[in-house]
Amino acid sequence: MSRQNKKDEVIMNESIHAKEVRCMGDDGTNYGIIPTRDAQQTADDLGLDLVLIAPDGKPPVAKIMDYGKFRYQQEKKKKEAKKKQKVIVVKEVKFSVKIADNDINYKVKHAIEFLEKGYHVKCRVFLKGREMAHPEAGAAVLERVWPMIEEYGAREAEPKQEGRFVNMYVVPKNEHHKN
Repeated sequence: MSRQNKKDEVIMNESIHAKEVRCMGDDGTNYGIIPTRDAQQTADDLGLDLVLIAPDGKPPVAKIMDYGKFRYQQEKKKKEAKKKQKVIVVKEVKFSVKIADNDINYKVKHAIEFLEKGYHVKCRVFLKGREMAHPEAGAAVLERVWPMIEEYGAREAEPKQEGRFVNMYVVPKNEHHKN
């Protein structure tokens, strides 16, 4: 069994092998340290489950609760958290060192459209062959591009070389002011 499955596995009811547990009720009742079979009997009498919460405790901590309801609420919380997450879309605009002005203007127009839609834009210059010896030429292209998109976005960092590329990240202006 993988470590992930073991972590997700919940020890409850008859699967609890400890002699005694520190037992709590779902309503906040503290039963103290009692033998596991007594805790199980109490849970059965209430029509609930005995769930091991902290198996590594001395003694282990168990809680009397409706496990089905508990799991449902956990799933609900996860879904809520997922709804509130914001997905960041990163669009990429590629340039080359020997790019013509009209090509730069065309690609900048696309970058501006992406920024207006709220996307993050990664401007990158691909360095071919001997251009690798002069990455500053790639940075120079991005420095020519920056003034054209400056009013639409905020630059996260100066252009920097990563492998065969010189990259510059630009985030939408309105989003940058929120931070």
